[in-house]
Amino acid sequence: MPPSQSKSRSNLYYRLRIPLIVIFVIVCKSLPEFVLDPTGVVVPAPDRLLVHLRQALTLVRATPGRHGHSLTLQDCTEVLVAGDLHGHLANFQVLLRAADLARHPTRCLVFQELIHGKFRYPKGGDKSHQLVDLFAVLKCQFPRQVHYLPGNHELAQWTGRPVLKGDENFNRLFEEGVIEAYGSEFGRSIYAAYLELFPALPVAIRTPNRTIICHSLPSARHLATFAPERLKDDVYQPGDLAPGGSIHSLLWGRDVSSMNVRNFLDKMDADWLISGHVPCPDGFDVPNDRQIILDCAESPASYLLIPTDRPVTQSDLIGCLKTI
Repeated sequence: MPPSQSKSRSNLYYRLRIPLIVIFVIVCKSLPEFVLDPTGVVVPAPDRLLVHLRQALTLVRATPGRHGHSLTLQDCTEVLVAGDLHGHLANFQVLLRAADLARHPTRCLVFQELIHGKFRYPKGGDKSHQLVDLFAVLKCQFPRQVHYLPGNHELAQWTGRPVLKGDENFNRLFEEGVIEAYGSEFGRSIYAAYLELFPALPVAIRTPNRTIICHSLPSARHLATFAPERLKDDVYQPGDLAPGGSIHSLLWGRDVSSMNVRNFLDKMDADWLISGHVPCPDGFDVPNDRQIILDCAESPASYLLIPTDRPVTQSDLIGCLKTI
């Protein structure tokens, strides 16, 4: 989903400093993990962050229930599903608190599309990498419970296909933000670690009660050639990632018509679809009788906290909607 282009960020920028410190202290529980960058903003020590990113990559690949780039949740009785975040640190903080993972060991938390946001460092770099950093730390702390669904923006970043809006190149701003936060030496290594992490992430997450969570779904034009078995391969083929390929169409499609969603769910052998990608002024949308769309990139934002250990109806799912 394209992030908002609002430029009124100065007050929010300063408000987000403290939440970032709070979240990192909660998940890392170690103040020596932090350093001050040249602007006075607290960031994780880059050498430690590299360790977290590499560990997170290993844990993503080793997550129980993973088959290539498809993940079936294991030992899970409920899941909190977030919408696209696009660097919105304050909403990330609320979601983390709502999940309360330490007190709910059979609850999972699914983030999606963390990068390419409207929040900027003083020199103009994109701050959305902070959410990827937080995911890495959380994955190390809760390896069975925390999951990250990439969206079309992660796909664009790792494949080098620029996302442009107006005069802004979100791919370049993201890379510049990493360098601005961590310096040229560590920043380039950290950026390379992101590009290794993104293609390892699952693009579809299944629950035991036949709900599928993914960023979007192929358009009707591409659904005929969409191959669900490609999601189970460990390594993508170039055609998967090109326009019209199975992964590209899964992350970029916007056809939420009832017929298209039903046909997609038939192909995926699922009953319900929870997705993002489409901007929602109310934080969510119910475009048909089989799908709920979530959006956490602005305010209001919405998430779902749903049971996974029993059958559900769409009314059940709608009743599980929460608004930030």
